[in-house]
Amino acid sequence: MKLEISDLFATMQPELLRVESRVRDAAKIDFPFVSSLILDLVQAGGKRLRPLVLLLAARAYRFEVETLVTAAAGVELLHTASLVHDDTVDRSALRRGKPTLNSVLNSGAVILIGDYLFAQSAMLAAATKSPRVVAVFASTLADICDGQLREIFDAHRLDQSRAEYDRRIYGKTAALFAGAAEMGAIIGEAPESHIETVRRYGTDVGLAFQIVDDVLDLREGTDGLGKPGGQDLRQGTVTLPIMLYAEKLPDGSEESRLLRAVLSGEQSEPAAIDQVIRAVRASGTLDETLAQAARLTDRAKDRLSIIPDPETKAMLDQVADIVWERTT
Repeated sequence: MKLEISDLFATMQPELLRVESRVRDAAKIDFPFVSSLILDLVQAGGKRLRPLVLLLAARAYRFEVETLVTAAAGVELLHTASLVHDDTVDRSALRRGKPTLNSVLNSGAVILIGDYLFAQSAMLAAATKSPRVVAVFASTLADICDGQLREIFDAHRLDQSRAEYDRRIYGKTAALFAGAAEMGAIIGEAPESHIETVRRYGTDVGLAFQIVDDVLDLREGTDGLGKPGGQDLRQGTVTLPIMLYAEKLPDGSEESRLLRAVLSGEQSEPAAIDQVIRAVRASGTLDETLAQAARLTDRAKDRLSIIPDPETKAMLDQVADIVWERTT
């Protein structure tokens, strides 16, 4: 069966609204100014894809709403906390079109706020009273930290392998999609083989999501992204489209030297960075990168043949398609 994206969100709206309420309650802090900043960040949270994946992963099995809403709120708050730390590490001024916490508070305070949100998200996971859910939550948090460390220490090498890139973006983005899917299937008491397959679905969707993000970072401007375009390049972070573009360049060419100078920070003039961005766009690399994301999305959908409920399967299909909604 085929569902429209609007049908997906209309069907799941009651549960998503309950998740939203739980996230807002858990994110409260006793300092009004800080609390309002956190609330702005939470309310700008987009489509809530990660909690949606968790809810849907259980929907075809045992849909115990209260426990699922609690776990889904924990996943969304974990995502929010990771964004707070990411923005601090990256010194980002904007997130979803709004000033980041680190643009108005000192870094020490922001790190503590992120830690507070991590703790609150862990308390929500613990409130499910499922040791297995807590174990998946803890493993997911470790993967997120691993991805961020790789972003800091290993993301600036132009000679990195595709496996190294995949491992980095797994931690950065895909681990939380995978963990959300697994937690939902566990709470829903799905068969063991289904739990593993649903987790792999989440992994594929998350990898595709990050690859599309890497393309949009080079294709869009601030208006489309809610943050400056070309941010990864400006920070010297090597993404898949940059890797594919570099492979096209002859060794020692002017374009290769300029790319390396920008990534190393030796060349930081806006005009030079814009020149690299224009060259990447003209090279066809962005379309090649999107094609790789499309293959991941197709693989994610293929995994859904195990889902026993046709409507839930169609909804999970739509979640994968939402990745592509951002490219048009």
